[in-house]
Amino acid sequence: MQSKWRLSHVQGYLGLGLVAEAAAEFAHLSSTERDTTPALALRIAIYQEQQNWPALRDACIELVRRVPGDAGGWVTWAYAVRRSESILAAEEVLRIAETKHPTEPTIQFNLGCYACLLGDLAEARRRVDHAIALDKNFRSLAGTDPDLAPLRDAGWPDKQSTPAS
Repeated sequence: MQSKWRLSHVQGYLGLGLVAEAAAEFAHLSSTERDTTPALALRIAIYQEQQNWPALRDACIELVRRVPGDAGGWVTWAYAVRRSESILAAEEVLRIAETKHPTEPTIQFNLGCYACLLGDLAEARRRVDHAIALDKNFRSLAGTDPDLAPLRDAGWPDKQSTPAS
């Protein structure tokens, strides 16, 4: 079967929530086919659904090496590192990502979450406010994200910290 066809099957299974089937279909790819960037992206999706954090981390490292301009690869790498190692290690990944993607709101938001969890509410406030300034959609997420509960408990948002709509 052609690799494009097989990759579309993997993607279809993932879209249906059939992770085991997606992984089984992916396993039928040759090693050469599995090494392509589109296949790597699907492998990342499989690992994320399987909650295989160490494998996800390693695959994201490869994705970022290949496509450093894709902020999503950095964010997913940090997500995997947070779960497989620590918040401090994930924060380190995103601080590097921030130098390459200074206007990516997801990076700012996640750095705010990490700061909040580490007890630095001033930094959390600054980061979350910056994410909202970059993308207003983060305002509603900030109101519900469990990582930011300590920030909300401390009175965020207030008139000074929330950018005008």
